[in-house]
Amino acid sequence: MRDVRNCKSCGKMYTYVSSVICDDCVKKEKDDFKKVKEYLYDNPKSSMTEVSQALEISTKKLTRYLREGRLEIDSADSNMFLGCQSCGKSIKSGRYCDECEKNLKSSLSGAVSETKQKLYNESKEKSKAIGMRYLNKKDK
Repeated sequence: MRDVRNCKSCGKMYTYVSSVICDDCVKKEKDDFKKVKEYLYDNPKSSMTEVSQALEISTKKLTRYLREGRLEIDSADSNMFLGCQSCGKSIKSGRYCDECEKNLKSSLSGAVSETKQKLYNESKEKSKAIGMRYLNKKDK
């Protein structure tokens, strides 16, 4: 049976494979990003507002490209609109500053190690409890 869903972008029904948007919106998304990339190649110091107005692409979409790490703010000046989602420090791209990203990775690694150890201990205890026994005490 096919998994039919509504596109998160346009609302049109489509057969879900791996994306939450339909094929038409995926194509438009790729085209929009290609336009942004080409525009920035020709106009490297453009502001978000300039890119948005020149290409008629929302600043929300441009911010998403920055958060996804597909674009980077190329300015030594202070960045007033893209901040680390943990501490609020200005960043050029992504969701977290280097320090918060390092802390997050460390925390996740610790949690994974702890969970692995717990699972190992549980499986060890279960294997000790498993033994042989008779199902029927009557001997034939």
